[in-house]
Amino acid sequence: MKIGMISLGCPKNLVDSEVMLGLAQEQGHQLTRDAADADVLIVNTCAFIDKAKQESIDTILEMAEHKKTGACKRLVVTGCLAERYRDELREQIPEIDAILGTGEVPQIVEAIGIRHSGLGIQTVPLLRPNGERVGSGDRGPRTDRPGTGDLPTYLYDASTPRLLATPRHYAYVKIAEGCDYKCAFCIIPTLRGKYRSRSHESIVTEAERLAAQGVKELLLISQDTTFYGIDRGDRGALARLLRALNRIDGLEWIRMLYLYPTTITDDVLGAMAESSKVCKYVDLPLQHASDPVLKRMKRPGTRAGYERLLDRIRQRVPGVTLRTTFIVGFPGETDADFAELESFVESVGFDHVGVFTYSHEEGTSAYGLPDDVPPAVKKRRQSGVMRLQRRIVERAHRSRIGSQVRILIDGPSAEHDLVLRGRLEGQAPEIDPQVYLTDCDPSELTPGQFIQAEVVGNRAYDLVVRPLSEVRSA
Repeated sequence: MKIGMISLGCPKNLVDSEVMLGLAQEQGHQLTRDAADADVLIVNTCAFIDKAKQESIDTILEMAEHKKTGACKRLVVTGCLAERYRDELREQIPEIDAILGTGEVPQIVEAIGIRHSGLGIQTVPLLRPNGERVGSGDRGPRTDRPGTGDLPTYLYDASTPRLLATPRHYAYVKIAEGCDYKCAFCIIPTLRGKYRSRSHESIVTEAERLAAQGVKELLLISQDTTFYGIDRGDRGALARLLRALNRIDGLEWIRMLYLYPTTITDDVLGAMAESSKVCKYVDLPLQHASDPVLKRMKRPGTRAGYERLLDRIRQRVPGVTLRTTFIVGFPGETDADFAELESFVESVGFDHVGVFTYSHEEGTSAYGLPDDVPPAVKKRRQSGVMRLQRRIVERAHRSRIGSQVRILIDGPSAEHDLVLRGRLEGQAPEIDPQVYLTDCDPSELTPGQFIQAEVVGNRAYDLVVRPLSEVRSA
């Protein structure tokens, strides 16, 4: 069969998509990038906020049209939206043939469920994990109800087939799944289950295989990467893992995403500072800086505590890049709360900031609070923080002009044939600003290559660089 995959949402969801593609390929299925050419279409969905849910629904409906006009004979919906709204999807979009939640990734081969025979097309029945056949009126067990004991438990390992969907020079590695925190705005623990770490050996084995395939940058991800090992009572596990990964030949950068304020320990910071391949990069979603808002969000810490933590990170890891995200418009957020947030952003001087407007999500504890900040106010506050951050970044960029930097080439730029895209050690793919490389011959540079360059300017958040003389265009 020809299989088409549309993966939505975060890198953690992308890894699930890559595993499903690997399992399908292992069974002899072919993969296609053309939805109109696919026999089976898979939509791996996101359901974190309203905007993500709408994108997922729109994509499902778009793919459903291919059952009417294209080669598609079967539509499979997977991921967080499937986990959260299984019954609603089945009732409202009858074109869907199989629905798999976040804990049912290994069942993708059965869900594809079509094989050719001399009599035409046959559907392979979808089975529950215990082998029980799932009838046409019941496409899988509900696992989206907390407290029933059947929350998702699946976690892939080094032996699981996986087909990378990223450029070949970088890859995400999910070191754990699930979350034990109860942040008021977040539905993830309900959708992904309790935190569960992979073994040290499994991660190292996968990293070694990826490096042998040409991966230069490894991005470690989970719902809380610094919680790694704590669920098993091993509080030094992450630092040991970083040092082990640092010894793998072929890897150049090891980057951690999704850290958490209460689990960033000195041993992790020490491993970051001492390991040459571990990026001096801290992605720390703080969500707010007003103490009353943080308390209502059920987030740990205070503004003063966060400032002490950030000072400690900068002291332990000189030259570190700091990235964070905030939510504006949380229930009860006042003008004074927002002013506190702006003051915090100004005083800290983050390298990268993302700002989301609060989304009132059923199933979260915040859903019981009045969504009392008007949408226009949420957008105005979001824009205000981003204008402030742009001034901070542009000031920092101007101070870098004339300096030399090491960049990783990601590929061609969409704006001009002679301009390439790249990144610094302090820039993660997809989420952070990037570097534009000019005055070069693109035919002499390839994605995954590292070069030295000189900073010559900036375009808002992005830097403009030119290669040093040995790799410049003649």
